[in-house]
Amino acid sequence: MKTVYACFCTDVIHEGHMNIINEAKKYGEVIVGILTDAAMIRCDRFPTVGFEDRKKMFEEISEVSRVVVQSEVMYDRIIEEIRPDYVIHGDEWREGPKRAIRDNVTDLLNKYGGELIEIPYTKNENVRRIDMRVREKLSMPEYRCRRLRRLLELCSPVKAIEVHNGLTGLIAEKTVVEHDGELDQFDAMWISSLCDSTAKGKPDIELVDMTSRCRTIDDVMEVTTKPIIFDGDTGGLTEHFVYLVRTLERMGVSAVIIEDKVGLKKNSLFGTEVEQTQDTIERFSEKIRAGKEVQLSDSFMIIARIESLILERGMEDALERARAFRDAGADGIMIHSRRKTPDEILEFCDRFRSEDADTPIVVVPSSFNTVTEQTLAEHGANIVIYANQLTRSAFPAMEQTAKEILIHHRAKEVDDRLMPIGRILTLIDEL
Repeated sequence: MKTVYACFCTDVIHEGHMNIINEAKKYGEVIVGILTDAAMIRCDRFPTVGFEDRKKMFEEISEVSRVVVQSEVMYDRIIEEIRPDYVIHGDEWREGPKRAIRDNVTDLLNKYGGELIEIPYTKNENVRRIDMRVREKLSMPEYRCRRLRRLLELCSPVKAIEVHNGLTGLIAEKTVVEHDGELDQFDAMWISSLCDSTAKGKPDIELVDMTSRCRTIDDVMEVTTKPIIFDGDTGGLTEHFVYLVRTLERMGVSAVIIEDKVGLKKNSLFGTEVEQTQDTIERFSEKIRAGKEVQLSDSFMIIARIESLILERGMEDALERARAFRDAGADGIMIHSRRKTPDEILEFCDRFRSEDADTPIVVVPSSFNTVTEQTLAEHGANIVIYANQLTRSAFPAMEQTAKEILIHHRAKEVDDRLMPIGRILTLIDEL
């Protein structure tokens, strides 16, 4: 009997999946592949059901002869292992980044005469409603909050990009690219104090209060599912910080990062050019302990941001603080630098990792932007935050558009640079 292979990336079986399985049965023995959790994430689908439960769902379908594990998005290894006569899939992968997967499959099948069968994607109200429910489940606070810790287990380094409203949240949520035969996307979102303030036309001095900043979180959460890392500046007074922790945890934020400075907030990248005061180890440690004591779940993370390198206090001071803040209960350490090269960041990572293999390290390659994620990961970094690039790219584009309209007294000259309204409308989901 000939063999038919179908790989599924789903938490629930609906009529569209059964349509593919029933069609596959016409051609021979049906072998179903289940993507691992890590592979599902790379395929733009975060699992809400455990791998074994997903595997069991398909094992209980009588039309399925065998269920196997597919550990990679691309099919090279699984097709080499099974050598199916047919691969069957829905036709939705003909367009967009997932076309790279389709090309991968057709190339592999052509090598030995296998055949690709494509089934029209099932589109009806019932399927749409099921897909929407899965998405809504991911957006619920109890699921969203714990996603960051799960990502750290599955796909380090976690890539986060700055968002400051619902639209930039959608960009972070939906941007998927194919590069060198692989799919990639951002794993999380960073709500930056700087960019949140800038979007509101306010200086980055903690002038925008937490009520307003929580409104930004709401705007982003309403239209996205990915985990949020929140820039908490200094965290304020310890008595205030504990309430912030409770608020963020209740909303479904995954982590807050607070920096070990006191006084009027000044952007770190000014370094010693402006007066900035670093908090004492003892007082900042007490703030961390107070925050950990009031949180209700094990999922929420408090990450300590160390400003020693920014303020030119030296590597030993940075390492001493990292140890103390970890011992106070910090769930991660963010180390920052304003140098153009990553040397001191890599040195910190190497030295901290030599004595602590587990505590997550967060880096923000804004100034030292030539270093790759792979290099940072090789030195022990677990989270890479692109902290302000969307804001910095949007401003010059909008300013240039405004200038050209003023110069030409019409909008024709800027039209080639504008996204079509129709594309914007398809970016925004309707209920």
